[in-house]
Amino acid sequence: MKKQLFIAGEWIASEKYSELLSPFTLEKIADIPQASGEQVDCAIEAAYESRAMMASMPAYQRAEILEKLVRLLKEKEQQAAEIIALEAAKPLKTAIGEVQRTIETYKFAAEEAKRIHGETISMDAAIGGVGRIGYTLREPIGVIGAITPFNFPMNLVAHKVGPAIAAGNTVVLKPASQTPLSAYFIAELLEEAGLPKGVLNVVTGSGRIVGARLVSSDKVNMITFTGSPSVGIGIRNKAGLKKVTLELGSNAGVIIDKGTNLNTIIPQCVMGAFSNQGQVCISLQRIYVHEEIYDDFKQKFVAETQKLVCGDPLSLDTDVSALISPPDLERSLQWIKESVAEGAVIAIGGTTEGNVLLPTVMLDVNSHSKISCQEVFAPIVLIHPISTIEEGIKYINDSKYGLQAGIYTNDINTALHASNKLHVGGVMINDIPTFRVDQMPYGGVKESGTGREGLKYAVEEMTEMKLVIWNQA
Repeated sequence: MKKQLFIAGEWIASEKYSELLSPFTLEKIADIPQASGEQVDCAIEAAYESRAMMASMPAYQRAEILEKLVRLLKEKEQQAAEIIALEAAKPLKTAIGEVQRTIETYKFAAEEAKRIHGETISMDAAIGGVGRIGYTLREPIGVIGAITPFNFPMNLVAHKVGPAIAAGNTVVLKPASQTPLSAYFIAELLEEAGLPKGVLNVVTGSGRIVGARLVSSDKVNMITFTGSPSVGIGIRNKAGLKKVTLELGSNAGVIIDKGTNLNTIIPQCVMGAFSNQGQVCISLQRIYVHEEIYDDFKQKFVAETQKLVCGDPLSLDTDVSALISPPDLERSLQWIKESVAEGAVIAIGGTTEGNVLLPTVMLDVNSHSKISCQEVFAPIVLIHPISTIEEGIKYINDSKYGLQAGIYTNDINTALHASNKLHVGGVMINDIPTFRVDQMPYGGVKESGTGREGLKYAVEEMTEMKLVIWNQA
């Protein structure tokens, strides 16, 4: 299968191609075009030339295109899930869940297209404003450069493309090198849904060419990026006055208070730690359990982890499959080895079956170990005892990241205290930090990024406010 670039509504070959391999079998899936700098410029130019047409398109038409995409995606749900499972090694049942979320995301985008509005200003609240009427408008920002990761190759594309179209913008999309097939699949469906030529352009290739061109181009008005902090910080430093939203790393933690019903929460915590092999920005990486229930918690957590099925991502029985690449597998094993050398104990896992890292639970982990203080992005979780809730809050806040955190407690005052003291973008009370639905505001503080996703909030990021004042004198 030889794919092509999607530029100005046309499918275009490239001079260079790279092989796309299955993370699970390491067998070739497809040949992926590697865009040249000139082709990236053509994609930017197509988006730039289409921006006025898209900005003038009525809201109901933008909504209709997105609604048609929703219908088409519903019809091809299984095919879409199989693409994700194949290119990302995401277990099929998890991939089906991602497609269902993607459908919801585009549905929310269609609805938000009809709700973009400003507000009236009470001009006569100021002495000098008497006799004037003021109001604001939300206008499309223009050309958006969208750079997406491999871990949710369809839904995180939707979180950038959906609100961009809803707001009347045009897009140049660079999907992750390992998961371009999902992005091309959505481009095909949007073409079928009637999206005008040039509104969405999909270019694959190296970040040094495609990403750099997007960030440096004067014709790109905004960059929206999901990925590593190092790349995100580099983008922000080079973007100049462009608007930039960044969803970066995390090492999400949860606090388990004494008195919590462990039988209820253990399955949630196991899912939060090991779903998609832990390759989730808000994957549960650190668990801080009150010492009174620590032993019971770790025993039940390990027992629940033993139930997980590891293997072929295309099997509906599989819970955990291969990490995205062999280097990521090697890195994860090295981090486990380093942690053990520092005194940590492996309660379960820590080994491989083929290209699959078995779900790994670590105890007695040094707070300065990589698997604690960095983003592990693998099926590895640590469990650590605490004597007070305040100690758990301190552990979670002692991080360069701050995306989401959770706390399980039966005490409302404890919950309120934690929600005030946890320095993160989102606090989940009586839930795992891995919880997300697609309309909620989502984003972090510190090195977890800037700006918010979630359709209403993404639309605000992707529009400019204009003030209009009428002098009635």
